[in-house]
Amino acid sequence: MLVDEYGRRITNLRIAVTMKCNLRCIYCHREGEKESGKEMSLDEIVEIAEAFRELGIRKVKITGGEPLLRRDICDIISSMPEFQEISITTNGTLLSKLAEDLKDAGLDRINVSLDSLRSDVYRFITGGDVEKVVDGIIAACNAKLTPVKINMVVMKDLNDDQIEEMMEFVSSLNSEEVKAILQVIEVLRLKSLEKYYVDISKVERKIASMAEAVVLREMHFRKQYRVGDVVVEFVKPCKEFCMHCNRIRVTSDGKIKPCLMKEESIDARGLRGKELIEAIKKAVKIRKPYY
Repeated sequence: MLVDEYGRRITNLRIAVTMKCNLRCIYCHREGEKESGKEMSLDEIVEIAEAFRELGIRKVKITGGEPLLRRDICDIISSMPEFQEISITTNGTLLSKLAEDLKDAGLDRINVSLDSLRSDVYRFITGGDVEKVVDGIIAACNAKLTPVKINMVVMKDLNDDQIEEMMEFVSSLNSEEVKAILQVIEVLRLKSLEKYYVDISKVERKIASMAEAVVLREMHFRKQYRVGDVVVEFVKPCKEFCMHCNRIRVTSDGKIKPCLMKEESIDARGLRGKELIEAIKKAVKIRKPYY
């Protein structure tokens, strides 16, 4: 078991497989990876994943950049050791052609970033085509990569008036066989994003007043609200978020990163066996809550 100095048990691993991306989202935090070296090979990714599995990690999420830009992404997934869950986070622009292959490779579920259904707003935020993302989400639902989690980063004067619109879209995806969840995410309060920052607490209170049921998730103690056939989850960086954090990250160039918002990392590139295990334990030991 991996437990840090604050008693937080680490059960989830996020592995970035590339920092390349075909969009330019204005809020991108690059998974905390400021300068990237050479991408890890498939074998290096699997080696690190196996070491974390041996230490009790139950779930792994493959991230980027845009992970679907890697031509060997399906091979990476199919080569993963046995985890309770393998998921991926993507911008969805390449998903429509790959959803079935990802499922066949062993992917369990998927997170797709979609901040607006309005083409002009989406293009301003990301530089991309919203129709490609919608097609990708529908393909993921058809491939049963569920629950499909739709990540909506809320930004002032851009999309903060579109949450109910997004809920209607999620409702249109849901059926007895397919479940989609809307994740409403508060933009990080960084200097570069200050003009877009909006406290989502008010929105959460509104949704809470409409909810027929509320579930408290173990991860970060996030609340999920069920409104009709739609589940809405709020992701807000705060003290409680950090208190219950169960994640650790690996950058695309092989560094173990204890916290998204902190600079500290442990270089695991080239390490194997006992040395790799010790590097992971060292990274866990230096974990500190950001908030």
